[in-house]
Order: sequence, then structure tokens, then C-alpha cells
Amino acid sequence: MRARALPLRPEVRLTELGFGAAQGGNLYRTTTDEEFASAVDTAWEAGVRYYDTAPHYGLGLSERRLGAALRERPRDEYVVSTKVGRILVPSPQDAHLRDSDGFDVPASHRRVWDFSRDGVLRSIEASLVRTGLDRVDVVYLHDPDDHWEQAAHEAVPALVELRDQGVVGAIGAGMNQSAMLARFVRETDVDVLMCAGRYTLLEQGAADDLLPAAESRGVGVVIAGVYNSGLLARERPPADAVYNYRQAPAEVIERARRIAAVCETYGVTLPQAALAFVRRHPTVVSTVVGVRDGAQVTETVRRSETAVPDELWGALVTAGLLAASPGQDDASGRG
Repeated sequence: MRARALPLRPEVRLTELGFGAAQGGNLYRTTTDEEFASAVDTAWEAGVRYYDTAPHYGLGLSERRLGAALRERPRDEYVVSTKVGRILVPSPQDAHLRDSDGFDVPASHRRVWDFSRDGVLRSIEASLVRTGLDRVDVVYLHDPDDHWEQAAHEAVPALVELRDQGVVGAIGAGMNQSAMLARFVRETDVDVLMCAGRYTLLEQGAADDLLPAAESRGVGVVIAGVYNSGLLARERPPADAVYNYRQAPAEVIERARRIAAVCETYGVTLPQAALAFVRRHPTVVSTVVGVRDGAQVTETVRRSETAVPDELWGALVTAGLLAASPGQDDASGRG
């Protein structure tokens, strides 16, 4: 599988398809150890070498499972990213309850927002313990939407120090919005940013702020949420499709179905086109897709490898279904 180096940190190379490990933290429902191990094994066999996790995912369960699944593999052959900003504090009095933040795990810990220097250091140390890894290759600030001052002026400098010491390979932020990510590019010393849901086949808001800023500074962009929380994950979106983690409005579902119809005339499915579209932009170094088991990995890889005709993008623009200009590099020739 092709990999791209981060322009500012060429020693860090991300495969064009990344493994999203939130489901390894029992996102929405239980994932068994066997299912998750199968997902990692299948991804490895397919050539995936970039794996993304976070303490938030299952209160550390995702990090523990990912570390265990990768432990016997050559450390220099894969890249792991995790995140900081939420400290996990033991909460034994609530261990009989279930986590209320979307993960099917015991509420044995509570998440505490902390983008201080000490919080960053504690979070990375705890992540290393949970994963059992000797280092983390990429560290993102996780959802600092309401914490700009502390994230920009305490967390980023702390990560810069760790990067300069060689403890961390590359640093950045991961968010579900693009405006603040663009601000991180303009005002801080970051190498890579993860943008979830704001640059997809359905909506391209990041094309107006984040992507131009990143391109001008040589900052790599990782796209997550390529299916907009599931709306673009099926060939024809159903009436109960989810969009941005909620029930999709009827008009949004109709727009997605119109996009799907145009895709079908060019011999590709909506999910295949969704994956292909985001890769066309030259700043996009990887696309992270959440997977739960080996079968999902196999399907994702198959979609990822599908050739999508360039004419499709122009047809979508002509139909008024694609806001962004299709004048992006063809990802098929990138190495």
C-alpha cells in the first residue's frame, strides 16, 4: 500500500489508508477481542501501516487492544497516533455503571479535560503504559474546541519539546471542525492535522480554510469521518441514515442519494467515491476509516482500491452536487 511522508517530518510516513481504532474501544456496541485482533491482522496483511487511537476511545480500551495487537510486529514498520486533552481519572464508585460517552465499557474512569503541559505529559505517559509501546509516532490534541488558549499556548509547546527531543515524531490536532484547525496551522508549530467530517463528498467546508492554509505551510492533513458518520457508507443511504452522529435530515439524505445515483452511472458506489474524492487533494496524506473486524477491513480496502473515473467529479459539479472544484491531483500516481 502506498504511503506518504509528512512534508515537515519526512521520517513519518502514513499509508494512504489508516486504521481507525475507535471501535476497538467498543464504540456504540461491544467489539470482542477476537474481532479486533482479526481487524488488525487483516489490515496488516493488506499493507495498512498507520493506526490511530485515543484514550477517549473506550476509556483506554482501544489503546490497550491496539498495543497488544501490534506488539509482536516490527516497530519500525508501522505508525501509531494517539491523542491528548482528556485525562482518565479512576472512578471506582461508578464502575458498576456503563460509560455515558458512546462506548460500551464500564464507567470505571471519568474523562477530565486538560491541555496543560502537565496534562499532556501525563496523558502520553499513560498512553505508553496502556499500549506497551516504546514511543508514539504522532500525537494530536483531541477536540480542543473550547480550550484554544490552553491548547495553543501550553499543550502545543509541550508537544514541540517532546518532538524536538525525539520522544514524539509529529504533532498536531484532531477535530470535527476545520476553522480552528486552520488557526492551528497559521498560529502554531504543527506538522499534521486530522479533520473529521468537514471534507467529504457531501460537504467541503475545509476546502475554504484548512486545506489552503495547510498547503501553504506544508502541513499534512489526515481525513477522518469520510462517510459523515455513516451517511455515505452505503451504496444507497437508507431513511434512518446517521449524519454527524445524529439522524440525518431528509434533505441531506436526498442529496446523498442524488450523489449516489450519479456515481452509479460511472460504475462506482457511493462509499468508493467517498474514499476516492478526499484523496485527490494534494495536502491529504491519509484517510482514516474506523473498522471493527476483519470483514470490515476487507471491504474498506476493496473500496479504497477501486479506480474512480475523473469524469465523475465534473459530472457532480455540473449537477450542483459538489461544491469544491475537482481540480485536485489524481491520487493514483502518488507514492
